[in-house]
Amino acid sequence: MSFGMRISLPDPTQFEVVFRSITGHTIPLVGGISTDSRECRSGDLYIAIAGERVDGHDFVDNAIKNGATAVMVAHPVETDVYQVLVNDPVEAIGAVAAHWRSQFDIPVIAITGSNGKTSTKELLRHIFNAQFAVHATEGNYNTSIGLPLTLFQMMQAHSISILEMGANQPGDIGALCSIAHPTHGLITNIAPAHLEGFGSIEEVAHTKAALFRAMSDKGTAFVNLTDPRIAEMTQPKNSITFGLTAECDYPADIHTEPDGTLSLTVAAEDIYTGSSNFSFAKNIIACAPIADSLNVPWDLFRDRVASFQPLQGRCAIKKFKNMTIIDDTYNANLESTIAAIDYLTGFSGNGRRILVFGDMFELGDQSEDQHTKVGQKCAAADLDLVYTVGTETIATNATMVDGPEHAHFDSKEELETALQNVIKDGDKILVKGSRGMAMETIIDTLVN
Repeated sequence: MSFGMRISLPDPTQFEVVFRSITGHTIPLVGGISTDSRECRSGDLYIAIAGERVDGHDFVDNAIKNGATAVMVAHPVETDVYQVLVNDPVEAIGAVAAHWRSQFDIPVIAITGSNGKTSTKELLRHIFNAQFAVHATEGNYNTSIGLPLTLFQMMQAHSISILEMGANQPGDIGALCSIAHPTHGLITNIAPAHLEGFGSIEEVAHTKAALFRAMSDKGTAFVNLTDPRIAEMTQPKNSITFGLTAECDYPADIHTEPDGTLSLTVAAEDIYTGSSNFSFAKNIIACAPIADSLNVPWDLFRDRVASFQPLQGRCAIKKFKNMTIIDDTYNANLESTIAAIDYLTGFSGNGRRILVFGDMFELGDQSEDQHTKVGQKCAAADLDLVYTVGTETIATNATMVDGPEHAHFDSKEELETALQNVIKDGDKILVKGSRGMAMETIIDTLVN
């Protein structure tokens, strides 16, 4: 569970009505909700959450000092402000959010999957923005606390909602669906991410499949038949299939243009991506059936794909002197790392291809195996130089007996010094690692 979340409430009066009807507590009008005492502003409701490492109840005083006028707690605390005592603050705010959601009769599209959730959500949001008033998850507010906060920003003016759902352990997606009641569901893919919470990829698949189970009555599921674990899930009666095979409702092909960019054919419609990023191409293929089924014209769809700006730190291209830096530092797991290496090797031109790779986190006892697989990929790919940093990537470096020149560093500082000494004009440098590695600091050092 991530902390440090805060949202402003667009309709404090209605929030107070819904909050009272579910909890029985009449709180003062609050302008925002925060789960981080440091983020609290004047007039906020502070939700105290007991996590594995820190307990939000220890910071109630700090929240009040920063302006909180009400607190939601699991046990009584010494305070002068209004306190809402509940068994479980996360469950309680989830129940309030479920009631808030029930006020709206609009398409609510839920997106989950191991990779590509946020980038698919952002692309879909950009596509729909042309003709809908879109409510969507901000950043990665996709957890048991982030999703409820997102829902409180849904207003009567909105005509569509796009929600990202993340899962760290069994049952997570089912719980989020019971709050958000999505009308449309997409599972991007199933990959061995967050394995320490799940134990097995079968459990990952079962947890994500809860989204399709939630579609059983009236909902529409968008089924990626290219992913074998999704293809074998039980499909709800309203299912629309897509993928790189002919038997889909939306069959797709990916073509490489002479300049190295990718173009697509989806359901006999030609779409230029303007990009050489395979992950972006897959996101477009997933968005096409959703947009088409909600009546977005194909020409508008093409225009929106063409004008989309990918997120910072997700295969973002930075030109620096005569070098190309591919910033894919937002996060990393096995599948996204292999996709990023493919992206790097797909670049035309004769400069060297360099990978700077930091540890992938949250892989449990699969970590060594998966870091080894990245090393095998590097050895087989057309790379010139691989620099690794961290503790887990020792396995990656050790695997590259053949293949590119490679070196491992204990610290980012040592890696930066070595990199600055070897880079030259024309180089293409991919920087990739898990969020906790903060690999973007390497790019900042290079550029500055």
